Amino acid sequence: MSDVTVRRDDQAHRYEIRVDGALAGFTAYLDDADDRIFHHTEIDPAFGGRGLSGVLIGDALADVRASGMHVVAVCPLVAAYLTKHGEHQDIRRAVTSEALAEVKAVRG
Repeated sequence: MSDVTVRRDDQAHRYEIRVDGALAGFTAYLDDADDRIFHHTEIDPAFGGRGLSGVLIGDALADVRASGMHVVAVCPLVAAYLTKHGEHQDIRRAVTSEALAEVKAVRG
């Protein structure tokens, strides 16, 4: 059985998922007041097909909830997860033009 861990890296502005210590993927975010804007999720193809994106996003959303923040899902994977998991609707905020502008500014 593999050891799977998720941790928040505030300096890199992302949550990382590791399998047996190896970086398997991440979901990147920006913070704006009390919103955490998720804008990109990536799982290394070598780790694909294991359901890791669901574990990663689920743990990230649990952390957002624990911090008292809300989530803005610019990332399609995070948006799809939120649609499938109604228990997180209370922390979901709509994607706004301001949120999209912030993401665009970071991505360049």
